[in-house]
Amino acid sequence: MIILEKSYRKTVYACYIGYITQGIVNNLAPLLFLTFINSGWATLGSVTLLTTLNFATQLAVDLLSACFVDKIGYRKCVVAAHIFCFFGLVGMAVLPFYLPSPFAGLLISAVLYAVGGGLLEVLVSPIVEACPSDNKAGAMSLLHSFYCWGVVAVIALSTLWLWLFGRESWRLLCVIWAIIPLANAFFFTRVPINSLTSEGEGMSFGGLFKTGIFWIFMLLMFAAGASELAMAQWASAFAESGLGVAKAIGDLAGPCVFAILMGVARVFYAKFGDKIKLESFILISGLLCLISYLAASLCPIPAVALLGCGLCGFSVGIMWPGVFSIASASMPKGGTALFALLALAGDLGCTGGPTFVGLVSSAAGDSLRTGLLAAVIFPAVMIAGILALKRVKKKSDSVTENS
Repeated sequence: MIILEKSYRKTVYACYIGYITQGIVNNLAPLLFLTFINSGWATLGSVTLLTTLNFATQLAVDLLSACFVDKIGYRKCVVAAHIFCFFGLVGMAVLPFYLPSPFAGLLISAVLYAVGGGLLEVLVSPIVEACPSDNKAGAMSLLHSFYCWGVVAVIALSTLWLWLFGRESWRLLCVIWAIIPLANAFFFTRVPINSLTSEGEGMSFGGLFKTGIFWIFMLLMFAAGASELAMAQWASAFAESGLGVAKAIGDLAGPCVFAILMGVARVFYAKFGDKIKLESFILISGLLCLISYLAASLCPIPAVALLGCGLCGFSVGIMWPGVFSIASASMPKGGTALFALLALAGDLGCTGGPTFVGLVSSAAGDSLRTGLLAAVIFPAVMIAGILALKRVKKKSDSVTENS
């Protein structure tokens, strides 16, 4: 059970909505790709630039944020993040109709909401970590589950909206989703916010780079992001082309079920995490993730392969928030710089994992089975990293006891 001080409950609720907002900005545009193509604004090749630009911008924000967040303050930055998301979502519905190039309007909108999404990724976790709580790892896990619920909501509700009101109603859909970050921006002006470290006490980039355990955390975050997205982004296509199931089933067995099970894993740890050692839970999850990749890529029975795809969602659930929690506890002076660099490593994994699967699949004659089989390297790295972390911490504890 997670017990929060009453005065900080609204802060945590605002952070929950912040992660829902990130789920919106990362997943709404891809649902509209076909609409943009049919409108003549983009081709199949160029429309993917929106996703690439989104993640590239978030990577840049991850890296740069550590240089200005502490100077400007968490409150101003997190409010600004939601405002960027608001204007990016509204801009997607408005700018293409008022600029000479509609696609340029989409690109500008993508940059705006990506800046907001990148800031949210850096800010929301340390804000929750700084809230007084009796179970910080559980609180972090529950927080990250709301990203999953945001993904499920934007996919399910947007699909329902477009089915009920027609694809031509997409502009109003964007504006409706934009209300959430606008309202949460105001919410964040009213709640108490703590910092992880006092002014001037947070570690610098140089200080982090000189700390050996920091690089283990960076490797773990990269593996977490790659393990998650390598399956999540290819599950639907794999179900349809590799397993021969209908597209509708592939879509359900892909991003939606994956996100639901990932959220379930995070809620599970939030509820029972005080009884389970976090490093051990991540290690077991890494083994389960490796098994899920092997099942999806090697099993000839479609139902079992689909089960492997879904199981992967559950197995990666604890990885990202778990590494955040262990890193924060192990490096209490890491501050904003630590969270920013961990987010950067995670986003690099989110970009590199799916790209690796795509390249291997292409080289193997467009065989997604082969690509997903090669991706077992990511959970394998996660397992090796956790084992290395356990050895380093055991050695550190032994030195402390002897001294």
